[in-house]
Amino acid sequence: MGLKEYKGEKITVSFDGEICKHAAECVKGLPEVFNVNARPWISLDKADAEK
Repeated sequence: MGLKEYKGEKITVSFDGEICKHAAECVKGLPEVFNVNARPWISLDKADAEK
């Protein structure tokens, strides 16, 4: 898969499918940001960047 960047207004998150353990910690921790049923599945502006 490779590295993909998702950019929000105040933060950028990098996702690398080669190293992700698929433990779903991101989905459990911030489901409003990490939604595997949506495209794109990471919507950074749905939560404060500090979270």
